[in-house]
Amino acid sequence: MLQFKDLKKDRNLINEIDWEMTPEEAVRLYLEWGNNSWTGNKYPVRSKNDVSHYFVVNTWKETPKIFLIKRNSEEAEELAEFEMPEDIKKKFLGSNGRLKGVYSLEGYVKKWLQKELGRI
Repeated sequence: MLQFKDLKKDRNLINEIDWEMTPEEAVRLYLEWGNNSWTGNKYPVRSKNDVSHYFVVNTWKETPKIFLIKRNSEEAEELAEFEMPEDIKKKFLGSNGRLKGVYSLEGYVKKWLQKELGRI
């Protein structure tokens, strides 16, 4: 699994990231094929060769971690795992009430990560 410093060096992988993909959307697209609108869907999934790369924030353990996920219709693979900086982590934990779960990358966490990876 990639560490943050390794991910920052992999421009090809960074360019594959879908910054708008959410965990809920990934499940809908890749696991609930019959629940998709083919006319308005910008992510038509037709086979296991269709993949998305996206980030999630996982808070199931004591320290929240960011994961880079590679998802197709057969599996979700964790490609990278890392912690957010202390100030971002405190702000995130304050805003989500320390609830356990898997969250979309959004707001200040997303902006921080995009800046770190040279996307803004």
